[in-house]
Amino acid sequence: MNKNQALPWENPRFHNWIAVARACQVMGLSLARALQPLDIKPPHLDILVNLFRAPGISQQDLADKLLVGRSNLSMLLPQLEKRGLLVRRGDPQDRRVLRLELTPEGTSLTLKAIAIQSELIDRTMGTATTEECNLVGEVMTRIIHELTQPDAVEAAQTDDLERKKA
Repeated sequence: MNKNQALPWENPRFHNWIAVARACQVMGLSLARALQPLDIKPPHLDILVNLFRAPGISQQDLADKLLVGRSNLSMLLPQLEKRGLLVRRGDPQDRRVLRLELTPEGTSLTLKAIAIQSELIDRTMGTATTEECNLVGEVMTRIIHELTQPDAVEAAQTDDLERKKA
């Protein structure tokens, strides 16, 4: 960076991006606090909601949907299974595949957690008009699309490797 270049935080895009990132971080912390009485954390909620919406999803498909590696998921699933919230069953067509389903206890807890999350989202997004909420959603969808393009993913991985070498 040379003396003639503006500092990044002077750029409105940078400043606004930081606001989005902070809002996401604060929302995550707020959700974690709100879920404490149920003794689950946001990553558990992500799993439970996805199993609620897609009963019988494979462990690999769930990992792909959550944008995490199977190893991350493999650390969380036993915790939920031990609590009696989900079951893992072998796929009759492919023994290598594990299918995941909520137990009745898991379904009950998931519905309670969804109510908590929905109330938090309604309260938070209630600070904006419907039009503003729609605009935020549209912009975030475009950003997600941009960041998940194969070229963007490869560029990010290359940047990561170059930073590690330096």
